[in-house]
Amino acid sequence: MHQHTEESPLIESEALTTITDPEVLKHELLYQRFTPAQKRVIVALISWAAVIPFLASGSFVPSIPEIARELGSSGVVISLAVSLSLITASVGSLLWATYSGSYGRRTIFLLSLPCLCIGSAGVAMSQTVSSLMFWRVVQALGAASGISVGAGAIGDIYRLEERGAAMGIFFGASLFGPAIAPLLGGYATHYFSWRLAQWALFVMGLFAFFPVWFWLPETLDPEKRRYWGATEEHKKPILLNPFESVTLLRSPNILAITLASSAILLTDFVLMIPLAYTIGKAYNITNEAIIGAFFLPLGFGNIIGAPLAGRLSDRVVIAWRKRRGGVWSPEDRLRATLWGAVFLAPMSILLSGLTTQFVPGQLGIALNLVWLFMNGIGVDIVLSPSSAYYVDILHSQSAQTIAASGALRAATIACVTAFILPMINTIGVAATDAIFAGVAWLGSGLILLTIKYGDRMRAWVDVGYSTIRDN
Repeated sequence: MHQHTEESPLIESEALTTITDPEVLKHELLYQRFTPAQKRVIVALISWAAVIPFLASGSFVPSIPEIARELGSSGVVISLAVSLSLITASVGSLLWATYSGSYGRRTIFLLSLPCLCIGSAGVAMSQTVSSLMFWRVVQALGAASGISVGAGAIGDIYRLEERGAAMGIFFGASLFGPAIAPLLGGYATHYFSWRLAQWALFVMGLFAFFPVWFWLPETLDPEKRRYWGATEEHKKPILLNPFESVTLLRSPNILAITLASSAILLTDFVLMIPLAYTIGKAYNITNEAIIGAFFLPLGFGNIIGAPLAGRLSDRVVIAWRKRRGGVWSPEDRLRATLWGAVFLAPMSILLSGLTTQFVPGQLGIALNLVWLFMNGIGVDIVLSPSSAYYVDILHSQSAQTIAASGALRAATIACVTAFILPMINTIGVAATDAIFAGVAWLGSGLILLTIKYGDRMRAWVDVGYSTIRDN
């Protein structure tokens, strides 16, 4: 049956009749396997599956003081559960992404989502700190497939000039989680119990699993996929090294953008994780639901920033390719990140720290809401085009590349977040936020260097980069 393709400014569907390069024709036909309506359904399903990890982390943070009180621990110790889950998520993302490149995206979602449900139930029933930590690991492992495998599916079905917009929609929709998770977690903690939020995650995991089971088709290239039991060879389980994907970080381009995006994303975590102890303490706010509501501007900034940056990055790719007479430079997409990297993200955390420490009362609260919204937009203006850039330059290993990048980013953030509260207690919120604003500016410098010297950097270490023919 004839499948319709999405319209593209550079490659019209009718042009297939004039394509003679077998490699280009193969990829064009792969992108036409699904109609535009089917692609939208796929994006909706994987976005919903990717919402859950953010709900799991976002709903936990406002509950930290109450969990610490109930389990007889401290906020610093319980905050380590956030770092532990980040490390687990980074390893889990590598595992799921590696196997999704052999057994398919759908298969991995169907294996990981039950793990998420079991972990959420375990967290809800935890009576000790050690039990809580264990089940947070299981929960994080199950949630880890969402972003890397979902982004891989986007790369499977959208061509180069459409990919940024699709990735932006995916990130924007999935980041609806951070917009509502802290409010829901805070509300449940204050008026009921922090355990209720974890049971809600269990139910949401089920509501992600069954739609994926019934309606998500396999998007992986059929030629790359292993079919369970299809042949004698395929009846044998294969052991893949999930850490092999980490070798992709040998690429100076991927490493530079990963470090840059980590520096930018740190501003989000430095604002978010200690919020109850910074903004909450400065303005005498103890109601967990109200503290959770402070996350709404940041989440809505994410929702606005991701689709905006995705579409902008596609336009930048098209405009610069046209300017070069049809020559494609992958680093052009990164130009769309600069507003967020240079201005919005670092300035938002700098201004939030100064406001929290020196501006009292309702004015301070109102200004902090503005800075949180500004940070949400800025961070996603960096993350969305960066993820599309990974798919552009390593299309055949898109999920693995995003997982490797995410693993390093999560490990970096996990290590750093353990020191955020001690730093704030020692040198104050303004000085701490100023330090991380400086780190973000260093990250923006890495992006600028990659844009200018990206072609030379790719020549240093060849990890199997994609070309325009296989994109």
